[in-house]
Amino acid sequence: MKRDSRLSGVLHVLLHMAEHRAPMTSEQLAKAMQTNPVVIRRILGGLRDAGFVHSEKGHGGGWTIARDLAAITMRDVYDAIGRPKLMAMGNRTEAPGCLVEQAVNAALDPAFRDAEALLLARFAAVTLAELAADFQARMAARPPHIKDHHHG
Repeated sequence: MKRDSRLSGVLHVLLHMAEHRAPMTSEQLAKAMQTNPVVIRRILGGLRDAGFVHSEKGHGGGWTIARDLAAITMRDVYDAIGRPKLMAMGNRTEAPGCLVEQAVNAALDPAFRDAEALLLARFAAVTLAELAADFQARMAARPPHIKDHHHG
């Protein structure tokens, strides 16, 4: 089953934008993310609608973060990208006629709800500022001779 990596990808894009501290074009972000600029524009369009990023057209334009990173949580971003399904597991049928399957669903449903609530609470507890600080700490701890293709 294919994993939905939209949240991870959007967080990655936002941290690149925060690190750059100047408007970034869709082309620049696409290169950093190894994807197509159209994908970046689609992703960031939804975040613009939610008020997290701003775009400016023309020379010197591009995408910028519109809020303080400390005011944006991973939950905010998750909500802005349409709340993709968190878990691949689920019940075989939602309204079974079979009593055995009803018993199985009765056991699984609260576990699924608890797991989702725990994950969403964790998302709400982590700000983009914390992610950016973690990235900065990792950069500072990296041996000087080690380069990666995005943060040389």
